[in-house]
Amino acid sequence: MRTKYKLNNAFKNAKRIPIDENTKIIMFSDVHRGDNSLSDEFAHNQTLYHYALEYYYRRGYTYIELGDGDEMWEHKHFRHIRYAHSDIFMLLKKFYDDHRFEMIYGNHNMEFKYRASVKRNLYQYKDEFTDKIEPLFPGIKVLESIVLEHESKDIFLLHGHQGDFTNDQLWLMNRFFLRYFWRFMHIVGFRNPASPAKNIHHRHTLEKRYSKWIREKNQMLIMGHTHRPKFSEKGDLPYFNTGTIVHPRNITGIEIVDNQIQLVAWKVGIQDDGILQVQRRVIRGPRKISDI
Repeated sequence: MRTKYKLNNAFKNAKRIPIDENTKIIMFSDVHRGDNSLSDEFAHNQTLYHYALEYYYRRGYTYIELGDGDEMWEHKHFRHIRYAHSDIFMLLKKFYDDHRFEMIYGNHNMEFKYRASVKRNLYQYKDEFTDKIEPLFPGIKVLESIVLEHESKDIFLLHGHQGDFTNDQLWLMNRFFLRYFWRFMHIVGFRNPASPAKNIHHRHTLEKRYSKWIREKNQMLIMGHTHRPKFSEKGDLPYFNTGTIVHPRNITGIEIVDNQIQLVAWKVGIQDDGILQVQRRVIRGPRKISDI
């Protein structure tokens, strides 16, 4: 019942954005940008992610980040994350300055649910070289959810922690244990059992709850949180999942372009002559939105 209430509330209060055949969107989730230490799962894919974002920026895409963009559970101070991945944030700033960046908060950056935290951390930053305060994302509103209004149907976007008891209602307690205990256990190989990405039973339970809501509402949904990519084929429930940036071998995301949706993967491939090359591949789709 809690999951249903949370989803209904998020849908009701979502920012609504109209889209059409000219709209180009890329969605990534669960980037988990850290401080570039041993526990930073994003660090090994940061170059791949940067290349992909450059690709989408040059082609006029809007970037929608579906939660957990920054690993605020493990790291108390956002400034350490921004400094560790300053090149990434300068690229995100280019999207934002062009009005092509939307940020949704997840359980791992739940602090951005609160305006004061957003203003303190995201509006500006201190340039380490000039020692001056510079604008980062001035005036940004970090959202819980978005509804893309297509002529044939609404597309509901959110992170996916809503109704996940340990990662939603108990997020403060979960953050405490991760920051001061599980972070160090994670470095030596232990997994956090509260995470749906690491706990298969937890993930399946959450997906069943969301599937029930999708069926009852007949509502197309795109989310992250579970780290498991999902693409709805013909006859399936209209449930899509971007996957994550912290896969060990690739990153996955969802594109909307030409009134179609597709699941894509980026990885470093080897050419016949042995040269390493970043490659983008459509792994599911495309499907027309009007056919879903």
